[in-house]
Amino acid sequence: MNLADRWHRIDSKTIGAFRIFTIREDCYQLPRNHREAPFYILESNDWVNVIPVTEDEKVLLIRQFRFGIEEVTLEIPGGIVDSGYTPLEAGRKELLEETGYASDHWEYLGVVHPNPAFLNNRCHSFLARKAKKIAEISPEESEEFEVLQVPMVEIKNLIRRGIISHSLVICAFHLHQNRY
Repeated sequence: MNLADRWHRIDSKTIGAFRIFTIREDCYQLPRNHREAPFYILESNDWVNVIPVTEDEKVLLIRQFRFGIEEVTLEIPGGIVDSGYTPLEAGRKELLEETGYASDHWEYLGVVHPNPAFLNNRCHSFLARKAKKIAEISPEESEEFEVLQVPMVEIKNLIRRGIISHSLVICAFHLHQNRY
């Protein structure tokens, strides 16, 4: 018997709905002792990350305050894939809103599960080459950030030194580095 087949969901109910996620409680029968146990899942739309690279091989990075850790982080543009959007469409939208840049040269890098222990979504990563400034940034009301240009050759060092510490950003750069 397949390991996944040993887990039997008995019940599932939504216990909270918020702006960017829903909390679901699933009750499972445990395979070893057949007791019932609750598990809590954050349901969210998929996410998208974009590594935007200018014609002179500079990566556009975003410095912004993150409420979860109450610190400023250094990241790439990204966000939620809103309903009705494909990951690519969401990536184009996030790149333009957060940097004012656009690109006609997109490459899908891959997908990861941010934390399958309690999240049900995926994070898609893209490379946007030859990014060009076409507009001013347009942050949402709850956002404030700076756009930096960093030479691509500096990214590994920023990760190594812990200056880039967002796990999904590191995953995107890993996918980029290992794409062939």
